Amino acid sequence: MLIRDRIKELRRVKAGSLRPHPKNWRTHPTAQRDALRGVLAEIGYADALIARELSDGTLQLIDGHLRAELTPEQEVPVLVVDLSDEEAAKLLAVHDPLAGMAAANEEMLAELLADVETQSEAVQALLDGLLPADRAYEDGSQDDASPADVKVPELFQIVIQCRDEEHQRELFERFTAEGLQCRLLML
Repeated sequence: MLIRDRIKELRRVKAGSLRPHPKNWRTHPTAQRDALRGVLAEIGYADALIARELSDGTLQLIDGHLRAELTPEQEVPVLVVDLSDEEAAKLLAVHDPLAGMAAANEEMLAELLADVETQSEAVQALLDGLLPADRAYEDGSQDDASPADVKVPELFQIVIQCRDEEHQRELFERFTAEGLQCRLLML
């Protein structure tokens, strides 16, 4: 099968000059923003944003909206691709979910995490959430409880789809003020 190379060039541009894609469906909760700030502070840019050049010469983001938003004055690496409106929309829809389909080799991940140190609380929280909670404890011991030993209480819940993070926060504050037990989720 012949696979087309759609990358025209690697260009370094000021992040604030990149135009967000009008159909960008991803939102970025505070924990993600804080973790990205920590990674950028400790490592810097080690991945390119993806954008396409529009007819007026501006670059429209397909991937990297949060990085561009957090560092608007920074010159950032951008892979410029030659995609049509329809192709850009397709890539925007599948780029992150496709990466999320990858499975984890938990043993290799545990070995990797043993070698990773960070000064950022947000990055540490991200790293701490990578292994299943029952996998291992700080002292190296493991939880040997089988699924049959775990008692899960019945819970009755409602999931409400919000317009954006601000709408989610508004509903969370309103419902908790009314005495409802709530959790914030991003799916």
